[in-house]
Amino acid sequence: MISVLQRTQNDIDKAKLLNTIADTYKSSNPKLMLHYANEALTLSRKINFATAEGNALLNLGNTNIISGDYAKALTFFAEAQHLFETISEKEKLENKQGLAKALGSIGIVFSEQSNYGKALQYYLKSVKIYEEIKDEEKCAKLYNNIGVVYQSQSSYFKALNYFVKAQKIQEKRKDTNLGITYTNVGNSYLHQNDLAQAHYYYTKAKKEFDQNQNPRALGEWFNNIGLYYKANHEISKAIESWNDAIKTFTSIDDKFGIADSYLYLSQLYLDQNNLEEAKENAEKAKQFARELKVWEQIVLSEKLLSDVFSKQNNPSQALHHFKLYSQAKDSLTNEKNIRKSVEEELTFDFEKREAIQQKEIEKKELLLQEQSKQSKMQLFFAALFGLLLFGIGFLIHNRIQLKKNLTLQKELAEYEQKALHLQMNPHFVFNCLGSISSFIVQNGTDSAIKYLSKFSKLMRLTLEYSKESLIPIDKEIESLQNYLELEQLRFNNKFSFSIHKSDAIEDDMALPPLLLQPFVENAIIHGVIPKKEMGTIAIRFNIEKENLVCTVEDNGIGFEQSKLAKENTVLAHKSMALDITKKRLEMIEATTKQRTDFSIEEIKNDSEVQGTKVVLNLPIQYSK
Repeated sequence: MISVLQRTQNDIDKAKLLNTIADTYKSSNPKLMLHYANEALTLSRKINFATAEGNALLNLGNTNIISGDYAKALTFFAEAQHLFETISEKEKLENKQGLAKALGSIGIVFSEQSNYGKALQYYLKSVKIYEEIKDEEKCAKLYNNIGVVYQSQSSYFKALNYFVKAQKIQEKRKDTNLGITYTNVGNSYLHQNDLAQAHYYYTKAKKEFDQNQNPRALGEWFNNIGLYYKANHEISKAIESWNDAIKTFTSIDDKFGIADSYLYLSQLYLDQNNLEEAKENAEKAKQFARELKVWEQIVLSEKLLSDVFSKQNNPSQALHHFKLYSQAKDSLTNEKNIRKSVEEELTFDFEKREAIQQKEIEKKELLLQEQSKQSKMQLFFAALFGLLLFGIGFLIHNRIQLKKNLTLQKELAEYEQKALHLQMNPHFVFNCLGSISSFIVQNGTDSAIKYLSKFSKLMRLTLEYSKESLIPIDKEIESLQNYLELEQLRFNNKFSFSIHKSDAIEDDMALPPLLLQPFVENAIIHGVIPKKEMGTIAIRFNIEKENLVCTVEDNGIGFEQSKLAKENTVLAHKSMALDITKKRLEMIEATTKQRTDFSIEEIKNDSEVQGTKVVLNLPIQYSK
């Protein structure tokens, strides 16, 4: 992608690419993400490309979330939100996505700071936009985030509702994060003491984790299923699950997760009065908690140790750890107070900035309204002048189009007449009447009547459809069938024929009338009749690459030999057929704006001519 960036000359494309590169480094290299996001921001501001500027601000916000600077992250996200709300193309899909992403990111910042009320406010704003633009993947993520917020507030029924909404979307999309959602649903049921449903969803979650590896999520799953087993009084399974959690968290060096697992084990052993195991696990939890300086875990581990020594009748050690527990609790309280103070200050600054930005938006709207009033008269006269120009242009265009239409209609009528004459030329009619006369002289009255009946039917079909611009393929097949049967009678069954229509061809699919008859006539007269053996003619209608393909194939003497044989007799007739067909195909191209063509080639096997094949490629058209 970086090599593409080096070759990119257009600044708009370059700004987009810089943002894309920055986003790809989100989980692997925050420093490079920061570098490319800053470049994208500088370039987009230079060329006044608001959408790219907003995306660059989002990338910078994400960089600061990774580094833990929530104040800076919130500033960038708020600036992105303001930008996406005020740009002129705010209804554009990409900008709606940007606004939704900014709102969702602000929600994440507030959630990380345990400001669940604010987090929920921005999550709901974000998900409303994603629902509007039907972005199901992002909706599922937001539903999960909203569920986690409600769960943190002990609103388990509301949390479950959003987890289930996420679950339905992820199941439909076969999302790889479905295991996390199943775990969240199981946790909600566990908090509601519905152990059967909790176990059902924990089982589904495990199947997902087996298919899609996610060690951190799997470790959390082991911890949660351990709590289920404890609630269900399956003590050995609970212990086994928490030990599995420790192994899983150790594989990715997740010390926070390991400490949680040891705390669960210590509490269980304490409840079972297995005091040595309880003490050992509490000490391990405290060791990891102190490394990470997580005061919540330090408080819990010291309280467990104090309770263990108290049960062992060791008052001095119990008192010692109770003092450490009290000190840790005070430290935790101080940390919470400091964090709360920082959060309140951050929220105040954010709300103040948000209010200022809202006032700026209102001022801009008032200014735009004033400018709109001042330019109304100018717009009115401009519109009047434009309408006048449009009227003149429309009249000129109409005259040109009318002239074109008249010319096309004239040419179409001429080509249709030529095709009709070609189809039923006097030579053909004379041959048919001669054959009928011959049948009567030879006392073949039945044959003559049959011949005359088919001849009259062909005449009627030809006259009926020759003036139509398009006829259904079945009607064309009927005409060709009648014509071929007539020629079979005429030439004493000197040839056989077949007509095949693909199942992919719809009933109302159509083509111009009398388009194939000249090629069929050539196949009979100049292909199979001069041949001594029995002749065959195959006509096929197929659909290939959104084209209607018509094929006329015979096993006659071949195109070149036929050309030599009729050089002094029917050259004019053949040239006429090819010229008219070419003009008709040109008219089809002009009407449909799609390419048409036909080809004539000899069928050969080991340099031996075995017949002729004509292929017409036509655009798919439908009868009215």
